[in-house]
Amino acid sequence: MADYFTRFSCLLDVGTPDKAARALALFQSLRSADQDADDPEVAGFDLARQDAPEGSTLWIHDDDHGDVEAVIRFVLRLADELDLIGLWGFQYALTCSRPRLDAFGGGAHVIDLGARKSIGWTSSQEWLAAALNGEHVDA
Repeated sequence: MADYFTRFSCLLDVGTPDKAARALALFQSLRSADQDADDPEVAGFDLARQDAPEGSTLWIHDDDHGDVEAVIRFVLRLADELDLIGLWGFQYALTCSRPRLDAFGGGAHVIDLGARKSIGWTSSQEWLAAALNGEHVDA
């Protein structure tokens, strides 16, 4: 039996140590609420301050089986609550404990923090399929 994994590790600079502390407090609050939730909000990743205690950079990483969509939802919520602006993005890898067809790949997402929305993404599996069909090789 094969185990499938989504892995990521990225940084988000929220601008000030105060905002980083607020982000961590929000994450812990949501994680506590998720204990009894049917659809947990922050499952599938962990959050830590990168340069504690005075830093403003947060380390977002998977906790074994990452949830890309949960990261996007949380970062958009942080953008709203902390009034973040600018572009931010991250990459992820799809891996498997055993060799399986279509089990490996990855992708990336870009978020406009000020507009509070995802503005682009790519998937290596979809890109490869399109390129092999003669479509969008440079996309």
